[in-house]
Amino acid sequence: MRTTFLRAAAAAAAILPALAVAQPLSLEQALSLAAQRSEAARAGRAAGAAAYESARAAGQLPDPMLRAGVENLPATGADRYSTTADSMTMKRIGISQEWLSADKRAARESAARAVAERASMQADVAEADARLQAALAYLDACYAAASLELVAQTEQRLHEELQASRARLAAAAGASAEVLQLASAAGMAEDERDEARQQQAAASVALERWVGVRPEVQTALPSLAIPSEQDFLSRHPQLALLEREVEVARRTAAVAAEERTPNWTWDVSYGQRTGYSDMLSVGVSIPLPLAPSLRQDREAAAKRALVDKVEAELAEAGRAAAAEYRTMAGDAAGLQQRIDRYRTSVAAPARQRTAAVLAAYRSNQGTLAAWFEARRAEVQAQRKLLALQRDLAKTQARLVYTPLAQGGAR
Repeated sequence: MRTTFLRAAAAAAAILPALAVAQPLSLEQALSLAAQRSEAARAGRAAGAAAYESARAAGQLPDPMLRAGVENLPATGADRYSTTADSMTMKRIGISQEWLSADKRAARESAARAVAERASMQADVAEADARLQAALAYLDACYAAASLELVAQTEQRLHEELQASRARLAAAAGASAEVLQLASAAGMAEDERDEARQQQAAASVALERWVGVRPEVQTALPSLAIPSEQDFLSRHPQLALLEREVEVARRTAAVAAEERTPNWTWDVSYGQRTGYSDMLSVGVSIPLPLAPSLRQDREAAAKRALVDKVEAELAEAGRAAAAEYRTMAGDAAGLQQRIDRYRTSVAAPARQRTAAVLAAYRSNQGTLAAWFEARRAEVQAQRKLLALQRDLAKTQARLVYTPLAQGGAR
C-alpha cells in the first residue's frame, strides 16, 4: 500500500510542474490528477491498510492471562486476614491460555484478509469513479470551449459586416435599415457569446473540482478504444466489489463452521503454603455445547444464507452491468450514425447556403435578412452537431472509464 501511495505521489509531482508551464491540459493528465486527488480513494487505501494490519493479528492466539490470589484466607477469629497462621491458606500464582486450533486461526485470518481486500477494492472503485467524473467534466469543458469559439467567430463576422455597412452608408451606398439590422444581429451574437462563455466557465469550475487547477483544455481529443463487453464486465466496479463481498461472506461462513468446535483453556498455577508443601495445579476448561443444533448450527446456517444473498446480488448486478454496456454501446453507435448523417445532410448544406447567400448579398443580388437567416441556421446546425459529438464522446468515456483501471481487474 505504501509503495502504491509513493508511486502516486511521484506521478503527481511530475505532472503538476508540467501543468504550470505547458498548457492546455490533456485528457490523460486530467485523469491522472483526478486519481491522485481523490480523497475517497485515499480513505479506501487507509481502510485497506488498517484491515491488513488487523488481518495479521486475527491469526494469533489470544493473550495468556496471569492469575494471582490468596485461597482460604481466615476471615474471622484471632487469625483473620493472616496469610501464614492457617495451613490451609495458600498464596497462588498461575497462568492460563485459551487455545484455538490452527484451522480456526487460519479461518479467522483468511476472513480478515478478505475484508482487507474488499477495502482495497473500494479504493480502486473510488479512483475509477474520480477518473470517470474527471473525463466527463473534461469533455464538457472541451465542447463548451468549442461552442464559445464558434459563437465568437460568428460575432466577429457580424462586426465586420457591420463596419462594412457603416462604410457603405457613409458613402451613401447603403441604407440605415441595413446598419440597424446588422447592429441588432451583432447584439444577439454578443449575448450568445456571453451565454457560451458562462457555460464554459461553469464547465471549467466542474473540471477544477476534480483536477485542482483551472487550465485550458485540448480541443483535439484522443480517440477512445471501446472495451469489449467481456472486458467491461470483468473490470466493472460494482461487480468487483460484490465479488469481494461474496468472498468475505464465504470466509465468514467458514469461520462460523470452525467456531462450532469450542476453544479449550489451559491453566497452570503454583500455590505456596506456610509449614507445608507447596502445591502445583494443572487444569483445562472445556465448554460444553449442549444444544449445537439450536445455537452453533443456526449461526453457521445464517452465515451460509448470507453467502447465498450476496451471490444472488452479484448475479443480478452482472445482468444489470451487461444491459448497461449494451445500452451505452447502442447509444454510441446510434449517435455516430446521427452525427454522420447530420454532418452531410444538415451542417454542410447550411454552410454552403450561408456562403451562397453572403456572396449574393455582397453582389447586391440578395437581402441582408436572408443572410441573417442563413447564418443563424448554420450556427444552430453547427451547435447541434457539437452537442451530438459531445454526447457521443461522453457515452464513449463512460464505456472506457467506468471499468477499473488496467491492473485493477477482478
